[in-house]
Amino acid sequence: MNTRLSIAMAALSLSALALTGCGASTTTSTGTTSAPAAPATSAAPATSAAPADLATAKTSLGTTVVNNKGMSVYVFDKDVKDSGKSACTGACLSIWSAVTAGSGTPVVEGVTGKVGVITTDAGTRQVTLNGMPLYIYTKDTAPGDVKGQGFNKIWWVINPTGEKISTPAG
Repeated sequence: MNTRLSIAMAALSLSALALTGCGASTTTSTGTTSAPAAPATSAAPATSAAPADLATAKTSLGTTVVNNKGMSVYVFDKDVKDSGKSACTGACLSIWSAVTAGSGTPVVEGVTGKVGVITTDAGTRQVTLNGMPLYIYTKDTAPGDVKGQGFNKIWWVINPTGEKISTPAG
């Protein structure tokens, strides 16, 4: 009889512990209710990854490269491939902002051209694609805009391989 009583008490204790671990609240000796501690085996909540520095998106010009905010990315005909320099300086930068990257290698999603980084005169890290510095047009105000396409016949959006698209904007 004693053995049965001991087994029953142990089972009851285990049941109470299991309920506490599943989210039941507990009452302290002062009568206040507190939330239970998370079980030791619970997984940490998922965190969302930072967006890629470069990705692709559908625009009126087809699939093009965009920055981490979905804004169209452009190349400048006056830049020299693999020169390590941007030809857009001074007032040019007030209209055409450099696509910048944090530390480390830029993260890409869907872009197949060779991605790199140059250091601008201001010391920021400007992203390059196939050796060409990349820019954002300030008059593109929404993701998918391509208002800078063909600007002065020297600014062009690019496809995922890094080639400029010379089709006029529609």
